Amino acid sequence: MRYVRYTYPVARTAYTAGRNIWEGLDQEVNRLFQTVGSGWASEHAFPVDVYTDKENVFVRAELPGVEREALNVEITDDQLTISVARKLGENETSENFSRTITVPEPVQGEKVTAAYVDGVLTVTLPKIEAVKPRKIAVNVN
Repeated sequence: MRYVRYTYPVARTAYTAGRNIWEGLDQEVNRLFQTVGSGWASEHAFPVDVYTDKENVFVRAELPGVEREALNVEITDDQLTISVARKLGENETSENFSRTITVPEPVQGEKVTAAYVDGVLTVTLPKIEAVKPRKIAVNVN
């Protein structure tokens, strides 16, 4: 049996305010099965977490046992691709696997940074200025 992490957070409350409490449940179940199904289809799927703050979008991937030289991180438009190509033993066979993540907000591609520490890859994608929230002063005449 293989553990597959479901990383799509959903908050549900008991308060319905005239809404059907089951609304959207079918979409969540479908999303769960798509996640599990993709894990079964790909033997080398690795867990990825995507989260944001005011300044950046972060992508965190767990890649234990992978050497730094085997990692490749690329960004094109709104797609971040993390790929691994590593050799298996002395017979020079290799395994390749990758994961493509759609970045949820526009980012500055030229300022993307990546750090790989203790088997965890963290990619920091700075948001573009237009997306960052700004406080606007209101003048009273």
